[in-house]
Amino acid sequence: MSYHLSTVLDTDFDKAEQQVIAKLKGEGFGVLTEIDVKATLKKKIDVDMNRYKILGACNPHFAYQALQAEPKIGTMLPCNVIVRELDGGMIEVSAIDPMASMQAVDNPALTLLATEVQQKLRQVIAELGA
Repeated sequence: MSYHLSTVLDTDFDKAEQQVIAKLKGEGFGVLTEIDVKATLKKKIDVDMNRYKILGACNPHFAYQALQAEPKIGTMLPCNVIVRELDGGMIEVSAIDPMASMQAVDNPALTLLATEVQQKLRQVIAELGA
């Protein structure tokens, strides 16, 4: 089982990032955190790399249900989505597959939730690639 859901876009980085945020919003997710990996690594260890951002996406309804079923599940939240520039200029968007991450937790109530979140993230990725 793959741990991510991915697509490649023929667009510029900023446009791709805005499209990702809009598609996530359309599926009930907000972006709680944004990590500019390129800028952080340049600042911390003076390395250069292509643009790469990690968006911490959260659907509050699913997050609440997951926390009710498993209080320590917050260690695995939010759902990370990456936007990264490939060497050829294309943009790859990848989201965590919540079914893969929930395999580590032995709680059947989370399986149903993870399936629903997976469907929403699959929809985001599919719409971006269309």
